[in-house]
Amino acid sequence: MASFLDFEKPIAELQARIDELRETAAGGSVDLDADVARLQVKSDKLLRDTYARLTPWQKTQVARHGDRPHFKHYVAGLFSDFMPLAGDRAFGDDQAIQGGLARFRGRRVVVIGHEKGDDTASRLRHNFGMGKPEGYRKAIRLMDLADRFGLPVVTLVDTSGAFPGIQAEERGQAEAIARSTARCLSLGVPMVSAIVGEGGSGGAVALASGNQVLMFENAVYSVISPEGCASILWRTSDRAADAAEAMKVTAQDLKALGVIDTIVPEPLGGAQRDPKRAIAALGDAIARALGDLDTASPAQLLAGRRKKFLTIGRL
Repeated sequence: MASFLDFEKPIAELQARIDELRETAAGGSVDLDADVARLQVKSDKLLRDTYARLTPWQKTQVARHGDRPHFKHYVAGLFSDFMPLAGDRAFGDDQAIQGGLARFRGRRVVVIGHEKGDDTASRLRHNFGMGKPEGYRKAIRLMDLADRFGLPVVTLVDTSGAFPGIQAEERGQAEAIARSTARCLSLGVPMVSAIVGEGGSGGAVALASGNQVLMFENAVYSVISPEGCASILWRTSDRAADAAEAMKVTAQDLKALGVIDTIVPEPLGGAQRDPKRAIAALGDAIARALGDLDTASPAQLLAGRRKKFLTIGRL
């Protein structure tokens, strides 16, 4: 059963009416096919019109939708022979950041990403996708492996931010994030990063500093959550919508600013409504990005990455 967001209430009401008519028609006492078809056309148009004019705050809600595909779904849909690798060889294994060796459309790659979980138990186990220092150090270990064996790196970013707990700070959260970001930038192999849901703060940047950065059209990417920004600027999270507008968190804004390279289209109504199509679209975008980087030498990859990130914010 579809889960509707607050701004989708008119669509939800129409869909509920359609479901009622279908149940009535299933009884066989009356033919309601014409009414169902008419309402379905109206519902489809309303959905299309709603998603054509989403505000940044509404896009943030879509990016956080619990039914959107997660890391495990992308791995199952796009990669074969996935061999997960665990642990940072220093403290332990972080379930919020997953990764390992795999094949992507026949080529060997290293894939790394945030896993949020899709029910209460798995969300707690994966800490809602908020990585700890050992998670970022695991990512560094996997990038080292990729560099050593000449394997492209694919990262899938979906996190509200790195875990802010005291224990994480005691284990060197800031240092781990900085080193992970630096390792992305120093790779001698192609790196393609995709923002598939939330791209929150340094916890996202640590896995997103690639040669090409892809972003789903309804994903968001920002230095802080809209609620966090509103709490700092206006001392209330009630103005999160204003913060989202000001921060330019959407894929369209970030493409114009040069922060990302490619916007990946989603099915009508968001990736949560048709995960298979969304996963396939991302796979095609990753394949094109890797193809563009195939002929680049390690020196060219390094220079391209350096130029890309130093150019951001400059006129």
